[in-house]
Amino acid sequence: MNYTAYNNVRIPSFLYGTAWKKEATAQLVQLAVSSGFKAIDTANQLIHYSEALVGEALRALDNKGIKRDTLFLQTKFTSVDGQDQRTPYDAAADITTQVHQSFESSLTHLQTEYVDSYVLHGPYSRVGLGEADWEVWAAMEGIYKTGRTKMIGISNVNAGQLTQLCAKADIKPMVVQNRCYAVLAWDKEVREICQAHGIIYQGFSLLTANRQVFGDPEIRGIAKRLGTGPQQVIFRFAMQIGMLPLTGTTSEQHMKEDLQVESLELTPEETRRIEMLAV
Repeated sequence: MNYTAYNNVRIPSFLYGTAWKKEATAQLVQLAVSSGFKAIDTANQLIHYSEALVGEALRALDNKGIKRDTLFLQTKFTSVDGQDQRTPYDAAADITTQVHQSFESSLTHLQTEYVDSYVLHGPYSRVGLGEADWEVWAAMEGIYKTGRTKMIGISNVNAGQLTQLCAKADIKPMVVQNRCYAVLAWDKEVREICQAHGIIYQGFSLLTANRQVFGDPEIRGIAKRLGTGPQQVIFRFAMQIGMLPLTGTTSEQHMKEDLQVESLELTPEETRRIEMLAV
């Protein structure tokens, strides 16, 4: 199964996230790919990611015959506010220069000539989009036009900001990646904007942000019917409402269980009930 954005680029149906893996990153990326994951998410942000170790994993996989072009690779530009002192660019430079330096650094780390998706880790502004946001987006549009990324996108974005970006940008985002809370109707407003514009919505922290859901009697009942766990019910629910889920599990067993959710099927009523859990 694949998801297709409005520019006809496809993403495999499950992303493996590499945040907080530290020195285990290379080993876990290889394990994820060998378990069946075809899409990897990372970022050029040393506080939370080890992008260069993702590159080491890709090289090791290539040596085993799993070629770069069979995998979907997504990384991010992170502003100075989201970095520590180890910025992958000149922090004193203008934003356009920072974006280009960070992108070149990512290509070096990942040992690749292109990425499949390049994402702004988050807007500079909390409300609306400011001058810095438009400068960074224009720089990313420029990279997209060179063909060295097949998609551009934005993360940690609210509905107002996404509406503004879709209305005024030369090139709309192809992906949005947000933390997804059941208590906020699974980010329904942003998801609806994505659906209207042919943007792929990627949901992260689906498990860690929603632990209270696992004990819900309805979720447990659905899991029992399907012979699986509540975590897998949530991932399958995400797919059935058009969301592309991320997982960052470090367990080989969980990796395999998560990938098996594609063979599960929730009834329309079950899907509706999960979507309404917080209402």
